[in-house]
Amino acid sequence: MANFEIPTEQWAQVVEKSGGPAIYKKIPVQQPGPDEVLINVKFSGVCHTDLHAMMGDWPLDTKLPLVGGHEGAGLVVAKGSLVKDIELGDPVGIKWLNGSCLACSFCQQADEPLCPHALLSGYTVDGSFQQYAIAKAAHVARIPASCSLEEVAPVLCAGITVYKGLKESNVRPGQWVAIVGAGGGLGSMAIQYAKAMGLHAIAIDGGSAEKAESCKKLGAAAYVDFTTSSDLVTDVKAATPDGLGPHAVLLLAVQEKPFQQATEYVRSRGSVVCIGLPAKAYLKAPVFDTVVRMITIKGSYVGNRQDTAEALDFFSRGLIKVPFKTVGLSELQNVYEMMREGKIVGRYVVDTSR
Repeated sequence: MANFEIPTEQWAQVVEKSGGPAIYKKIPVQQPGPDEVLINVKFSGVCHTDLHAMMGDWPLDTKLPLVGGHEGAGLVVAKGSLVKDIELGDPVGIKWLNGSCLACSFCQQADEPLCPHALLSGYTVDGSFQQYAIAKAAHVARIPASCSLEEVAPVLCAGITVYKGLKESNVRPGQWVAIVGAGGGLGSMAIQYAKAMGLHAIAIDGGSAEKAESCKKLGAAAYVDFTTSSDLVTDVKAATPDGLGPHAVLLLAVQEKPFQQATEYVRSRGSVVCIGLPAKAYLKAPVFDTVVRMITIKGSYVGNRQDTAEALDFFSRGLIKVPFKTVGLSELQNVYEMMREGKIVGRYVVDTSR
């Protein structure tokens, strides 16, 4: 078992008031409780949720001051007395679900993300935009030793979330799924998970030729640009061989409009799976169509521990490549600005050492 020298202070990005900005400063290193581990975070992906958390966009109070981040990959450097199945030096991941009670009816049925006592990394507890972070040992992702911590970081939220959404859609190999927001961090992985699961992906996005090229390179069977399409519904349906539309839609968008359009082009008996969380947005669908075409509209949240293991297994076998750019943790606020302006293709990862 390795021994690690743990400092008393560390660099972190701290949101001191709702609306931001994130401030790069030194804060104390915490000690893990009996059922917790202390992780030396090496890399952390930056998710749109982190921006929502800083801006106070959602009807759920954040802790303040707050260290954001929930895609942290690193090594266990200390553990509590009750932790028996993790060793010091093990590579692990910090996910959105930092901890749950493990005793309620949801936890007992493998729906830990729905636990009423859930702890959320970078939202209700401090997350991974710091060099040393605390997490409940039962919920940290077990990262295969063969994986690069830099490359795997975005899988810990974006990858697990879209993999779970594809499972929730009930699409089967050979069927078609539309991925709305396909050029972003979640979308780029959703295309690859869909392909690896034997599905045909229709990528829907817009705004740059770079997004179209990226989606096709990652394995999308078709690309529809919503900014240039004169009739999005017709174009999405036409992308399927029989013209009846995709069997499912994964909504990863951060605007409301795509959520209102999806039921128009999904095929009868298809599923519309809502994953993106536009601030103050609502769903609207015609009741008649929804009933007579037997359309399912559902939400999909983050994955459970089994979903996490499965999503990481796809990655460890080389089936998922994350398009990412790495910058120093000190540059996080610049990433947020690019995110606000819709300029990010793929995912940004922050290196906590700089």
